[in-house]
Amino acid sequence: MAISRAQLAKELEPGLNALFGLEYDRYEREHTEIFDEESSDRAFEEEVMLAGFGTAPVKSEGSAISFDDAQETYTARYTHETIALAFSITEEAIEDNLYDRLASRYTRALARSMSQTKQIKAASILNNAFSTGANVIGDGVALCSASHPSLSGNQSNVLSTASDLNETSLEQMLIDVAGATDERGLKVAIRGMKLIIPKELRFTAERLLNSTLRSGTSDNDLNASKSMGMLPEGAVVNHFLTDTDGFFIKTDAPNGFKLFQRTPIRTAMEGDFDTGNMRFKARERYSFGVSDWRSVFGTAGAA
Repeated sequence: MAISRAQLAKELEPGLNALFGLEYDRYEREHTEIFDEESSDRAFEEEVMLAGFGTAPVKSEGSAISFDDAQETYTARYTHETIALAFSITEEAIEDNLYDRLASRYTRALARSMSQTKQIKAASILNNAFSTGANVIGDGVALCSASHPSLSGNQSNVLSTASDLNETSLEQMLIDVAGATDERGLKVAIRGMKLIIPKELRFTAERLLNSTLRSGTSDNDLNASKSMGMLPEGAVVNHFLTDTDGFFIKTDAPNGFKLFQRTPIRTAMEGDFDTGNMRFKARERYSFGVSDWRSVFGTAGAA
Protein backbone atom coordinates (compact mmCIF):
# COMPACT_ATOMS: atom_id res chain seq x y z
CA MET A 1 0.00 0.00 0.00
CA ALA A 2 1.37 3.37 -0.99
CA ILE A 3 1.93 6.29 1.39
CA SER A 4 -0.62 8.89 0.26
CA ARG A 5 -1.37 12.56 0.97
CA ALA A 6 -3.92 11.50 3.58
CA GLN A 7 -1.12 10.04 5.69
CA LEU A 8 1.04 13.14 5.25
CA ALA A 9 -1.59 15.82 5.75
CA LYS A 10 0.48 18.11 7.99
CA GLU A 11 3.37 18.08 5.56
CA LEU A 12 1.09 19.64 2.97
CA GLU A 13 0.04 22.60 5.12
CA PRO A 14 1.84 25.96 5.40
CA GLY A 15 3.23 26.95 8.80
CA LEU A 16 4.92 23.65 9.65
CA ASN A 17 8.14 24.36 11.52
CA ALA A 18 9.78 20.92 11.76
CA LEU A 19 9.45 17.24 11.09
CA PHE A 20 10.81 14.93 13.79
CA GLY A 21 10.83 11.30 14.80
CA LEU A 22 13.30 9.85 12.30
CA GLU A 23 16.50 11.62 13.36
CA TYR A 24 17.44 9.60 16.44
CA ASP A 25 20.94 8.22 16.76
CA ARG A 26 20.95 4.45 16.74
CA TYR A 27 22.93 1.52 18.10
CA GLU A 28 24.72 0.25 15.03
CA ARG A 29 26.97 -2.70 14.27
CA GLU A 30 27.05 -4.02 17.82
CA HIS A 31 27.23 -7.47 16.27
CA THR A 32 30.85 -6.79 15.27
CA GLU A 33 31.84 -7.06 18.94
CA ILE A 34 30.66 -10.68 18.93
CA PHE A 35 30.68 -12.10 15.39
CA ASP A 36 33.49 -12.59 12.89
CA GLU A 37 32.30 -11.80 9.38
CA GLU A 38 32.95 -13.94 6.33
CA SER A 39 31.58 -13.75 2.81
CA SER A 40 29.56 -16.51 1.18
CA ASP A 41 28.60 -17.41 -2.37
CA ARG A 42 26.32 -20.36 -1.57
CA ALA A 43 22.77 -20.90 -0.34
CA PHE A 44 24.22 -22.10 2.97
CA GLU A 45 27.57 -22.72 4.64
CA GLU A 46 28.63 -25.71 6.72
CA GLU A 47 31.46 -26.15 9.21
CA VAL A 48 32.39 -29.56 10.61
CA MET A 49 33.78 -30.26 14.08
CA LEU A 50 36.64 -32.77 14.04
CA ALA A 51 37.68 -35.02 16.90
CA GLY A 52 41.35 -35.95 17.08
CA PHE A 53 42.90 -38.60 19.28
CA GLY A 54 42.69 -39.35 22.97
CA THR A 55 45.60 -39.62 25.36
CA ALA A 56 48.27 -42.17 24.47
CA PRO A 57 48.27 -45.43 26.49
CA VAL A 58 51.32 -47.24 27.82
CA LYS A 59 52.73 -49.80 25.37
CA SER A 60 53.94 -52.94 27.09
CA GLU A 61 57.18 -54.47 25.91
CA GLY A 62 56.65 -56.69 22.91
CA SER A 63 52.98 -55.83 22.55
CA ALA A 64 51.31 -54.22 19.54
CA ILE A 65 50.88 -50.47 19.44
CA SER A 66 47.36 -49.09 19.99
CA PHE A 67 45.50 -47.43 17.14
CA ASP A 68 42.96 -44.67 17.58
CA ASP A 69 40.38 -43.20 15.21
CA ALA A 70 39.81 -39.58 14.29
CA GLN A 71 36.36 -38.61 13.09
CA GLU A 72 33.81 -35.89 12.43
CA THR A 73 31.43 -35.18 15.29
CA TYR A 74 28.86 -32.56 14.29
CA THR A 75 28.12 -30.05 11.56
CA ALA A 76 27.16 -26.41 12.02
CA ARG A 77 25.00 -25.12 9.17
CA TYR A 78 24.42 -21.45 8.35
CA THR A 79 21.34 -21.00 6.17
CA HIS A 80 21.09 -17.50 4.74
CA GLU A 81 17.91 -15.51 5.18
CA THR A 82 16.70 -12.82 2.81
CA ILE A 83 15.81 -9.67 4.75
CA ALA A 84 13.83 -7.10 2.77
CA LEU A 85 11.54 -4.13 3.28
CA ALA A 86 9.97 -1.63 0.90
CA PHE A 87 7.68 1.38 0.77
CA SER A 88 5.77 3.24 -1.89
CA ILE A 89 4.74 6.89 -2.18
CA THR A 90 1.96 8.14 -4.44
CA GLU A 91 2.82 10.45 -7.28
CA GLU A 92 0.53 13.15 -5.85
CA ALA A 93 2.15 13.03 -2.41
CA ILE A 94 5.56 13.62 -3.96
CA GLU A 95 4.26 16.48 -6.13
CA ASP A 96 2.43 18.32 -3.34
CA ASN A 97 4.98 18.06 -0.53
CA LEU A 98 6.08 21.58 0.52
CA TYR A 99 8.85 20.93 2.99
CA ASP A 100 10.96 17.94 2.36
CA ARG A 101 12.14 15.43 -0.15
CA LEU A 102 9.98 12.56 1.00
CA ALA A 103 12.04 9.93 -0.74
CA SER A 104 15.30 10.75 1.03
CA ARG A 105 13.64 11.07 4.44
CA TYR A 106 11.91 7.71 4.25
CA THR A 107 14.88 6.03 2.62
CA ARG A 108 16.85 6.88 5.77
CA ALA A 109 14.02 5.38 7.83
CA LEU A 110 14.23 2.24 5.68
CA ALA A 111 17.97 1.96 6.34
CA ARG A 112 17.32 2.35 10.06
CA SER A 113 14.82 -0.51 10.01
CA MET A 114 17.20 -2.79 8.11
CA SER A 115 20.06 -1.97 10.48
CA GLN A 116 18.07 -2.68 13.62
CA THR A 117 16.73 -5.92 12.18
CA LYS A 118 20.31 -7.11 11.75
CA GLN A 119 21.17 -6.26 15.36
CA ILE A 120 18.09 -8.10 16.64
CA LYS A 121 18.96 -11.20 14.62
CA ALA A 122 22.54 -11.14 15.86
CA ALA A 123 21.50 -10.78 19.50
CA SER A 124 18.95 -13.57 19.14
CA ILE A 125 21.83 -16.09 19.14
CA LEU A 126 22.57 -15.12 22.76
CA ASN A 127 18.96 -14.38 23.68
CA ASN A 128 18.15 -17.99 22.78
CA ALA A 129 21.43 -19.45 24.03
CA PHE A 130 19.67 -21.51 26.72
CA SER A 131 16.74 -22.60 24.55
CA THR A 132 16.31 -25.88 22.70
CA GLY A 133 13.93 -26.71 19.85
CA ALA A 134 14.64 -24.56 16.83
CA ASN A 135 17.54 -22.87 18.63
CA VAL A 136 19.86 -25.85 19.07
CA ILE A 137 23.32 -25.68 17.50
CA GLY A 138 25.10 -28.33 15.46
CA ASP A 139 25.60 -30.80 18.31
CA GLY A 140 21.86 -30.91 18.99
CA VAL A 141 21.68 -28.98 22.27
CA ALA A 142 21.37 -25.34 23.28
CA LEU A 143 24.36 -23.06 22.69
CA CYS A 144 24.86 -22.69 26.46
CA SER A 145 24.28 -26.13 27.92
CA ALA A 146 25.58 -28.41 30.67
CA SER A 147 25.35 -31.43 28.35
CA HIS A 148 27.22 -30.80 25.11
CA PRO A 149 27.80 -34.33 23.77
CA SER A 150 31.37 -35.33 22.95
CA LEU A 151 33.42 -38.49 22.57
CA SER A 152 34.69 -37.98 26.13
CA GLY A 153 31.24 -37.47 27.67
CA ASN A 154 29.01 -34.46 28.20
CA GLN A 155 30.66 -31.08 28.56
CA SER A 156 29.38 -27.77 29.91
CA ASN A 157 29.73 -24.10 29.09
CA VAL A 158 27.34 -22.79 31.76
CA LEU A 159 27.81 -22.15 35.44
CA SER A 160 26.82 -25.19 37.49
CA THR A 161 24.66 -22.89 39.61
CA ALA A 162 22.97 -19.99 37.81
CA SER A 163 24.14 -16.72 39.31
CA ASP A 164 23.90 -13.00 38.84
CA LEU A 165 27.02 -11.11 37.78
CA ASN A 166 29.33 -10.69 40.77
CA GLU A 167 32.93 -11.35 41.72
CA THR A 168 32.35 -15.00 42.58
CA SER A 169 30.35 -15.89 39.45
CA LEU A 170 32.75 -14.06 37.14
CA GLU A 171 35.79 -15.78 38.60
CA GLN A 172 34.11 -19.20 38.49
CA MET A 173 33.21 -18.75 34.84
CA LEU A 174 36.81 -17.81 34.03
CA ILE A 175 37.95 -20.95 35.89
CA ASP A 176 35.50 -23.01 33.82
CA VAL A 177 36.88 -21.49 30.62
CA ALA A 178 40.42 -22.46 31.65
CA GLY A 179 39.27 -26.04 32.21
CA ALA A 180 37.70 -26.55 28.78
CA THR A 181 38.55 -29.70 26.82
CA ASP A 182 38.18 -30.80 23.22
CA GLU A 183 35.98 -33.56 21.82
CA ARG A 184 38.36 -36.24 23.12
CA GLY A 185 38.80 -34.70 26.55
CA LEU A 186 42.19 -33.11 25.96
CA LYS A 187 42.76 -29.74 27.61
CA VAL A 188 42.47 -26.75 25.28
CA ALA A 189 44.22 -23.48 26.00
CA ILE A 190 41.44 -20.97 25.54
CA ARG A 191 40.90 -17.85 27.61
CA GLY A 192 38.11 -15.42 28.24
CA MET A 193 38.51 -12.30 26.14
CA LYS A 194 35.39 -10.22 26.57
CA LEU A 195 32.38 -9.91 28.86
CA ILE A 196 29.11 -9.47 26.96
CA ILE A 197 26.32 -7.90 29.00
CA PRO A 198 22.92 -6.22 28.69
CA LYS A 199 22.63 -2.52 29.46
CA GLU A 200 21.37 -3.26 32.97
CA LEU A 201 24.76 -4.70 34.03
CA ARG A 202 27.11 -2.05 32.67
CA PHE A 203 27.71 -0.39 36.03
CA THR A 204 28.23 -3.70 37.80
CA ALA A 205 30.71 -4.76 35.11
CA GLU A 206 32.60 -1.49 35.36
CA ARG A 207 33.11 -1.93 39.09
CA LEU A 208 34.08 -5.60 38.75
CA LEU A 209 36.60 -5.13 35.96
CA ASN A 210 38.10 -1.73 36.62
CA SER A 211 38.17 -1.22 40.37
CA THR A 212 41.71 -1.30 41.75
CA LEU A 213 40.56 -3.16 44.86
CA ARG A 214 37.85 -5.78 45.29
CA SER A 215 34.43 -4.39 44.52
CA GLY A 216 31.78 -4.24 47.22
CA THR A 217 33.99 -5.33 50.12
CA SER A 218 35.92 -3.61 52.89
CA ASP A 219 38.91 -5.87 52.29
CA ASN A 220 42.10 -4.23 51.13
CA ASP A 221 42.63 -6.93 48.49
CA LEU A 222 43.56 -6.52 44.85
CA ASN A 223 40.93 -6.84 42.16
CA ALA A 224 42.24 -10.19 40.92
CA SER A 225 40.55 -10.03 37.51
CA LYS A 226 42.14 -6.66 36.78
CA SER A 227 45.60 -7.37 38.20
CA MET A 228 45.85 -10.70 36.33
CA GLY A 229 44.77 -9.17 33.02
CA MET A 230 41.70 -11.35 32.69
CA LEU A 231 39.18 -10.34 30.00
CA PRO A 232 41.67 -8.14 28.10
CA GLU A 233 38.96 -6.76 25.82
CA GLY A 234 36.87 -5.62 28.78
CA ALA A 235 33.09 -5.53 28.81
CA VAL A 236 30.79 -4.68 25.92
CA VAL A 237 27.14 -3.76 26.20
CA ASN A 238 24.73 -5.19 23.67
CA HIS A 239 21.51 -3.18 23.76
CA PHE A 240 19.53 -5.96 22.10
CA LEU A 241 20.01 -8.58 24.81
CA THR A 242 16.68 -9.25 26.50
CA ASP A 243 17.72 -11.04 29.72
CA THR A 244 18.50 -8.27 32.19
CA ASP A 245 20.72 -10.43 34.44
CA GLY A 246 22.27 -12.88 31.98
CA PHE A 247 25.90 -12.47 30.98
CA PHE A 248 28.42 -14.18 28.70
CA ILE A 249 32.16 -14.51 28.32
CA LYS A 250 33.44 -14.68 24.76
CA THR A 251 36.59 -16.76 24.47
CA ASP A 252 39.35 -16.90 21.87
CA ALA A 253 38.30 -20.35 20.64
CA PRO A 254 38.56 -20.29 16.84
CA ASN A 255 35.53 -20.77 14.58
CA GLY A 256 32.96 -19.57 17.08
CA PHE A 257 30.48 -16.78 16.38
CA LYS A 258 30.14 -16.12 12.66
CA LEU A 259 28.22 -13.86 10.33
CA PHE A 260 28.13 -15.10 6.75
CA GLN A 261 27.29 -12.20 4.46
CA ARG A 262 25.75 -13.62 1.29
CA THR A 263 24.58 -10.36 -0.28
CA PRO A 264 25.37 -6.91 1.15
CA ILE A 265 22.51 -4.49 1.60
CA ARG A 266 21.21 -3.12 -1.67
CA THR A 267 18.65 -0.44 -2.33
CA ALA A 268 16.58 0.15 -5.43
CA MET A 269 13.98 2.63 -6.64
CA GLU A 270 11.52 2.35 -9.49
CA GLY A 271 8.36 4.02 -10.73
CA ASP A 272 5.14 2.18 -11.38
CA PHE A 273 3.81 3.02 -14.86
CA ASP A 274 0.14 2.42 -14.07
CA THR A 275 -0.12 4.44 -10.83
CA GLY A 276 2.82 6.82 -11.05
CA ASN A 277 3.82 5.77 -7.53
CA MET A 278 7.49 5.57 -6.59
CA ARG A 279 8.64 2.38 -4.92
CA PHE A 280 11.75 1.99 -2.79
CA LYS A 281 13.21 -1.22 -1.37
CA ALA A 282 16.17 -2.55 0.59
CA ARG A 283 17.36 -6.15 0.54
CA GLU A 284 20.13 -8.13 2.23
CA ARG A 285 21.05 -11.81 2.72
CA TYR A 286 23.03 -13.15 5.65
CA SER A 287 23.11 -15.69 8.47
CA PHE A 288 24.31 -15.60 12.07
CA GLY A 289 25.38 -18.66 14.01
CA VAL A 290 27.97 -20.46 16.13
CA SER A 291 30.22 -23.36 15.18
CA ASP A 292 32.26 -24.20 18.31
CA TRP A 293 30.27 -23.73 21.52
CA ARG A 294 33.56 -23.25 23.40
CA SER A 295 33.61 -19.72 22.03
CA VAL A 296 31.12 -18.66 24.74
CA PHE A 297 30.42 -19.46 28.38
CA GLY A 298 27.35 -17.98 30.02
CA THR A 299 24.56 -18.00 32.53
CA ALA A 300 21.01 -16.76 32.42
CA GLY A 301 21.39 -15.24 35.88
CA ALA A 302 19.96 -16.34 39.18
CA ALA A 303 16.34 -17.48 39.13
